Formats: sequence, structure tokens, C-alpha cells
Amino acid sequence: MTMTNRKRILFLCCAGLVVYGFVALAQQIDPKSSGQPLLRPAETFGTHTTRIAFGSCAVQSEPQPIWERILAVKPDLFLSLGDIVYVNNGTENHADRVAAYAKVNAMPGFARLRQTVPLLAMWDDGEFGAGDGGADFARREEFRSDFLDFLGEPKDSPRRTRAGVYDAKVFGLSGRRVQIILLDTRYNRSPLKRGNFSEDQGRYVPDADPAKTILGEEQWKWLEEQLRLPAEVRLIVSGIQVVSEDHLWEKWANLPLERQRLFQLIQTTEARGVLFLSGDRHFAELSMMDGGAGYPLFDLTSSGLNAAHKKWRRFEANRHRVATMDIGDNFGLVEINWERTDPRISLQIRDVEGDITIQRKISLSFLKPGSVGK
Repeated sequence: MTMTNRKRILFLCCAGLVVYGFVALAQQIDPKSSGQPLLRPAETFGTHTTRIAFGSCAVQSEPQPIWERILAVKPDLFLSLGDIVYVNNGTENHADRVAAYAKVNAMPGFARLRQTVPLLAMWDDGEFGAGDGGADFARREEFRSDFLDFLGEPKDSPRRTRAGVYDAKVFGLSGRRVQIILLDTRYNRSPLKRGNFSEDQGRYVPDADPAKTILGEEQWKWLEEQLRLPAEVRLIVSGIQVVSEDHLWEKWANLPLERQRLFQLIQTTEARGVLFLSGDRHFAELSMMDGGAGYPLFDLTSSGLNAAHKKWRRFEANRHRVATMDIGDNFGLVEINWERTDPRISLQIRDVEGDITIQRKISLSFLKPGSVGK
């Protein structure tokens, strides 16, 4: 082989490697893997967060057209609030759970979202492995491993070893920081007190036992540390509703001392910009209350991505309700207009067609101690 031919072969090989590298980057394919899409890690997200989409409750065996509508709003971040898959019934076998998660990943819209939008996720009872489950569920560790594998969580992640899969991230530069706090309301939660109701009415009544917990002491200490970090907007993710207290299903108000501790912690840390995002209920609503934090506490509930109620039903009691969407699949969107002198936050619920069904605009200055009128 002549020197000229060797140079040609070397050039073609190098060119091929460069082209493959660019293709792998564009498609987010790991050249060392078997061709599986890489997750878009939240840490690679830019410094300007304006649109955070979120949702919960997606049955993996049913179509999920809503992902296309979520992608259409071009979110900077997507938050899964829980029940992105249901492996809490009939999936006691590990292989069956892996297959269930594979169905979710095979959804075309969800696959596109994972390749193009950073994803943060918390589990609820669907991923946890036991309906309405808590600390008494003996097999939670194996279900945790499956959930974190699905997310692509590193093997040395603290989410795999500490008492819960709670996590937090801060995006953006000073003056435009968005903190995402993912609370684990399953791993440590004490048993709930059952009421004497028919199954269609509800299950639980408030229990003021001071020995019972939702977060566990380790997570409470961690949460206080997070609330003391600097941030302008704090989105606290809870699988179960925080503000609503009148219905008889899962909610923070089932353990009222824990709920009060949460509100007091926001007050004592003087954490500004707190907004709650919740799922679980298979409909959407916005609730608001004065929890003693010094400013109104909003809880925007979005549920479900394809598992919301499709027939009319009576409104549940909720003394704190601002607005509701009680029929139809939905997702949530938090939009932040940083360009205003007083940045404005828009809390939205959108339906499967992408239309806004609930919207509340809040000035950022409203979410700080002392903003409550007298």
C-alpha cells in the first residue's frame, strides 16, 4: 500500500469518527452504549429558567398523546410529580416492573421529551410499589432501585442510600434562581388512620399523633438546609396535596402536626418564593391558604397525564380552592417572566389540547413575608 493510500484511509477513518461524534451529540447517543438515548441531565440546563412543565399519573398501557402538547410549550424543565408508571399492582416480579418502565420509555412523545428536556422526578405510590404505601412497605428498597434505574440515576447517587429519594436542584444565576425541592412523602411516612367510610367517599381521617411523621427526621433536617439556600423562586414538589384538607384521601392534612411543621419551617427560615406542586388526585386544581408563613401558600395540583377522570363528578369539598378542572387529562406549567421589574409567575393548568383551563398570575414580591394584607 502506497503512502498516499494510507493517508487517504487515515483521513476517511478520522472523518468518519468526527461525523459519528457529531451525530451522537445531536441525537444524544452514548457511543459506548448499545444506542440508547442519553437522559438530558438537569445539571446541563442553562442559566435562564422561564418555563417549568409538570404532571403526574400516567398509565403505561394506555396512549399518552399529551406529551406532544407538553413539548409544544417548549419547557426548560419537566417535573414528574409521581405515578409516571404504575408498578404497585401485579408487578411483584422485577422483570415485570422493568417491562412496565420500558413501556413508558417507548411512548414516542415521552421519548422525545427525555432526549430534549431535563427531567426531575419524584415517586408516589405508583412507583413506590404499594397503593397509599409508606414506611411499613417491606419491599420499598427494590422498588426504589427500579425507579432510580429508570431515571438513570448514578449508582453512587445519595438518592440510592439515604432514607428516601428526596432531592433538590437550583437553576439560574443570582436574581433569577429557581430551586426545585422534591419531597419524598412515601419512604418514611407513618401509617394513616382509617375512617369508617364507604370506598367511594374516602379512607382517612386526621391523626394528631406527635410520634407520626411524613418526611422523617433526616429529611426534615435536609429540607431546612434547602430552604436556607438563596433562591428567588422555590417549587416544592409533593406527591400528595399540601393545602387541600377537606377530602378524605391522602394529603398532608391527614397528619396535621406534620403539615403545620412544614408551614412553620417556611416561616422560621424566612424562605421566599415558595409554591407547592402536587399530583395524585386524577384532576387538577389550584388551592391557596394563609399557613402562617407570612404570605399566601399556593398548591397547584396536576393529575393525570392520561389518567384523569373522564366523567363529571361532584366537586370535592376544598375550602382553599381557587379554581378546578375536574374532568380531563392535564399538565401544569409554571411560567416566570424575569424581564419585569417585579418578576411575574403564571401558574397554569392545560388540557390535552394545550389550552389553558386554570391560570393565576402572581408577582414575585407577593411571595415574601409581610405581603399578607391586614
